[in-house]
Amino acid sequence: MRVRSLFLSDVHLGCGFSRAAELFDFLGRYEPDTLYLVGDIIDGWKMKRSLVWTDTASFVVRRILGMLKRGTQVRYATGNHDEFLRPFAPHTFGHMELADQFIHETPSGERLLVIHGDVFDHLTKHAAWVYKLGDRAYTAALHMNAWMNAGRRALGYPYWSFSSMLKTKVKSAVNFVNDFEHFVARYTRQQGCTGVICGHIHVPAIRTIDGIAYYNCGDWVEHCTALVEHLDGTMELVAYDSIATQTTGSGQSVTDSLALPVG
Repeated sequence: MRVRSLFLSDVHLGCGFSRAAELFDFLGRYEPDTLYLVGDIIDGWKMKRSLVWTDTASFVVRRILGMLKRGTQVRYATGNHDEFLRPFAPHTFGHMELADQFIHETPSGERLLVIHGDVFDHLTKHAAWVYKLGDRAYTAALHMNAWMNAGRRALGYPYWSFSSMLKTKVKSAVNFVNDFEHFVARYTRQQGCTGVICGHIHVPAIRTIDGIAYYNCGDWVEHCTALVEHLDGTMELVAYDSIATQTTGSGQSVTDSLALPVG
């Protein structure tokens, strides 16, 4: 499907929990004029401790390079997990641009700020819960996700995120997300934009905050979501799990069949 723009964030390639196989299949379903990579595409933090680079992670990179060759403009906004790229920003490599933030213009002339969002952590008074629980606690929650969903798959039930449930139930986590969204909206207005497209907190959303159109791409660790801008400028938050119900001719699921690299 040809679309005007496709926005992805928080893929975390190099992390054992990255759902690269699903992303590989998802990217094959779209032909965007512009692909925005909204930070944390590669997980440099995890790779420093232990490298978990799968074949499907390589296939994702090859698919993006294939899109570049076919004329897709790729714009990569850096995040905190791929902050090793920030010293090289801003820079342009052919059809690929690297920067800390971008301005995206819609067909109607609206200016949307594209930024990962980690720069607002120090402003968020409830961010302490993130650092207190830390990366290890989040990893433990993802392990719980894996164990629970292995059982759910065996019983024929769909994917369910334990860690996402915690974000909606734990008061400090809810407050952190709320603070984050309002700081992002305030900064967006200061930049002279009417909307913002971000990631970072792994909470996919489309809403209006203080008069600012707020779009969060979500992630490819738990939710497998992306923001799609259709040719008429309509924005849609698409979940991979909702479009991947088809099977191959052999009866395998789509993600089970991802063994061959495709450009």
